[in-house]
Amino acid sequence: MKKCVVLGVSGGIAVYKALEIVSLLRKKDIEVRVIMTKSATEFVTPLSFQSLSQNMVTCDMFSEPKAWEIQHISLAEKADIFLVAPATANIIGKVANGIADDMLSTTIMATKAKVIFAPAMNTNMYNNPIVQENIEKLKRLGYEFIEPASGRLACGDIGKGKLESPEIIVDKVMSEFVNKDLIGKKVLVTAGPTISPIDPVRFITNRSTGKMGYAIAKEARNRGAEVTLISGPTSLDVPKNINLVKISTNNEMKDEVNKYFGDSDIIIKSAAVADYKIEKYSTQKIKKLEGNLDLTFIRDSDILMELGNKKTKQILVGFAAESQNLKENAQNKLLKKNLDYIVANDITSNDTGFASEDNKVVILSKEGKEIKLDKMSKSEVARNLFDIIVGKR
Repeated sequence: MKKCVVLGVSGGIAVYKALEIVSLLRKKDIEVRVIMTKSATEFVTPLSFQSLSQNMVTCDMFSEPKAWEIQHISLAEKADIFLVAPATANIIGKVANGIADDMLSTTIMATKAKVIFAPAMNTNMYNNPIVQENIEKLKRLGYEFIEPASGRLACGDIGKGKLESPEIIVDKVMSEFVNKDLIGKKVLVTAGPTISPIDPVRFITNRSTGKMGYAIAKEARNRGAEVTLISGPTSLDVPKNINLVKISTNNEMKDEVNKYFGDSDIIIKSAAVADYKIEKYSTQKIKKLEGNLDLTFIRDSDILMELGNKKTKQILVGFAAESQNLKENAQNKLLKKNLDYIVANDITSNDTGFASEDNKVVILSKEGKEIKLDKMSKSEVARNLFDIIVGKR
């Protein structure tokens, strides 16, 4: 059954960001019902939310009902998650003190769903002892909060109070819909490329963006695992509640992986680690000459092979990015490196793989199982991968 998020929108300049929250949730096939306070409608019209959510927007407790039901009770019961974003000091204070005088506060009082507040306000308001006391009171009562970000606010002040990014807010909401079947497990994920320096200004690398590895790390976190993500250089945002370790070279990754390997239950090596490095690194910038420049490359460490040789209790998963003989090359890698699973993807595809939001893979197991995943988001690939690991498919 499709999940439902009731989104409460209270008045503030950050209301426009709530439109993106609705859009992102709908793209994930989540039903969205929107309740707006009167002040919120002064910033963005209900029609905008109605168009994106494809549902009527509720604003007034005493407007003529669109159906024969008590709206605040009906919406309270529909909610699987109740998200308030942006959450002003006003709505936080109302709920903390049991005040129910409009549709939003009344529906929050009536729901049995988990309520998540994403505050947005002036930094001095946010830091006001009364507001902080209200937040702490609600936390003690089981309400959850997504901490606001710091930065330049609409009023010109600089400090904590910006609504967290819609992506992070939606990520938090989606994590509530995931089975917590990895609680108590430690998951180690590698992601992104590594680089091989040539001189102080040049290096070689590959086209990995880290998107697949970051999606895997988030899925593990959402399922309750303690996650360490060892990442090469990427432009991706730092994921919340994940131990992120940044590295650049093959050797740096090897050192960090070995540091966490022994305590890990599941290791997923999705990083595109450089196989070769420059034989002689130049400490000075190599100057342009009249002729050609010849560089000699030598083999670098095979981290995955080393892990396969020393693993004991761990589940070890590798990735194989192939341009030909996909399954054959992946199967050879699976056996040679003593892996439990390998995820193989065809890098010649134009609409999946590097830099894409989607992927299309074949997952092979050491027992001989073969599972094909047609084109889907990298988040969905991550979800299916863990379903396989924990024995759900």
